[in-house]
Amino acid sequence: MRLFVAALSAITTLSVSGLNAQSFDLDNLARDVDEHRRKWMLPAVGVAIVTSESTQVIEVTGYRKLTASVTATKEDLWHIGSCGKAMTATMIARLVQAGSLKWEQTLEETFPELKNGLKDATKSITLVQLLSHTSGLQANFAVENYTDESDLVAARYRVVQEAISSGFTRKPGTFHYSNWGYTIAAAVAEKVTGKSWESLMKEEVFVPLEMTSAGFGGTGTVGMIDQPWPHNLLGFPLGSNGPQMDNVPTMGPAGTIHMNLADWGKFVSEHLRGGRGKSSYLKPEIYDVLHKPIADDYGLGWGVLQRDWGGRVLSHSGDNTMNHAVVWASPEKNFAVLVVTNRTGAEKAVDSFCGKLIQAWLAKQKP
Repeated sequence: MRLFVAALSAITTLSVSGLNAQSFDLDNLARDVDEHRRKWMLPAVGVAIVTSESTQVIEVTGYRKLTASVTATKEDLWHIGSCGKAMTATMIARLVQAGSLKWEQTLEETFPELKNGLKDATKSITLVQLLSHTSGLQANFAVENYTDESDLVAARYRVVQEAISSGFTRKPGTFHYSNWGYTIAAAVAEKVTGKSWESLMKEEVFVPLEMTSAGFGGTGTVGMIDQPWPHNLLGFPLGSNGPQMDNVPTMGPAGTIHMNLADWGKFVSEHLRGGRGKSSYLKPEIYDVLHKPIADDYGLGWGVLQRDWGGRVLSHSGDNTMNHAVVWASPEKNFAVLVVTNRTGAEKAVDSFCGKLIQAWLAKQKP
């Protein structure tokens, strides 16, 4: 039985407060990261610094499970929650580039068999609106109605039907963070291609970017401490682990992806290349759409913000009530920092880690 169904909705509002404090020493990063982990009482933490060329640094310290003496490793898998939204948006961008989808594709043209149930205001809702949280949809659908995992494509189609009947509560064009919107955006891709979101993610994102560790759901083998174990807000390990310790797979497009830090770094490096106009994976005009803020500093799968240290930066955080992850990326400065931990609600902690990493990298680049 799944015990957690709620929080994938952590768009980053972090201040990167660590920029005003002493930075990490990149030559002694493992030591500094572990000291900071213990200060914040995190079971385990992983950090990475990447550029458009490659991952520059990875360090992981702490324990997979706080009550066990099994240390986390650089190869471990981390649940990244809503940071996976950028991956869903990127998959759809690949389909747009291939001509299978259009950014302005509407619900009415995708699901003509359902058009009689669509209100006038919702007929013209587009993929861009679904991916930028401006569709007018509520934050979450009734996930308790989607525990049958036998046919996820059919389940996501039912989510579309539910949305048409009851899900739109705001005027389209108004920003409101919505896991529902991402689930429906995936359903659009599934309807057009005849393939599941899971298959499309592998074909369009994981395989081309060589993200061999990427998968779906909670991490580890049930009862075994072979991957980071989920921990609650107080830092105590939850009663179980494994693939089922996550939100329902129907909601996967909104954030049920896991992978190791190196593979997440590959994805972020690609977006750095795209932001610098040096990608062969997506055309510049496609990246322009992904990285352009639509409303409330949000693009398609990314928060898009201005920061003194990085110019226009891309950011997101993710939390499935059991793990926490954050990324900050500056195409202009050609670097990004990634922080993961197997404890929920660690916003202030990872904010501090990010700030120290950013400051350390910028200091290293000075002549």
